Amino acid sequence: MTCKTFAQANDRQESHYKARSEPPPVEVVIEVPQGSFLKRGSTGKVDFISPLPCPFNYGSVPGYIGLDGDLLDAVVLGPRLPLGTKIRVRPWGAVVMRDRGLTDDKLICAEHSPDAAQRRKVLRFFHFYARCKGLLNIWRGRPGRNACEGWCEASDALARARPRNGSWRGPPLEF
Repeated sequence: MTCKTFAQANDRQESHYKARSEPPPVEVVIEVPQGSFLKRGSTGKVDFISPLPCPFNYGSVPGYIGLDGDLLDAVVLGPRLPLGTKIRVRPWGAVVMRDRGLTDDKLICAEHSPDAAQRRKVLRFFHFYARCKGLLNIWRGRPGRNACEGWCEASDALARARPRNGSWRGPPLEF
């Protein structure tokens, strides 16, 4: 995998983001509006109720299936978006997560490339989220490693995903 920890990549990425062309937009459907306590999955079912509000708009890219067999996850930075909002937005990077040992990429999308402070905030959140999800999985009796493995290019996450076809009916595992 070509992912790096934020500390290793911060300076190089700052100049890289300014130098490269804008990535093509993807369509994201918002499942968890910024500030919500309800974590919904791609099927709309409530996965869990969080003790803390989600700091970002969280959803999925309905055109892609991630390596975990579910729709590719996406975070949309910026103002709060209502549940069910469909938005075309550019993915500027991705966070690589492990959930029960499965790769669970999260595209990081925004109108403009996130600055270093925004990227740090996103990574801090996902490191915390991985620990919380690990505890939830232990409580649910679901084995496997949970971790945030760092930031990578959006193109890497999209390359690991596969285009969704008409046969997809939902994730093979309940999350």
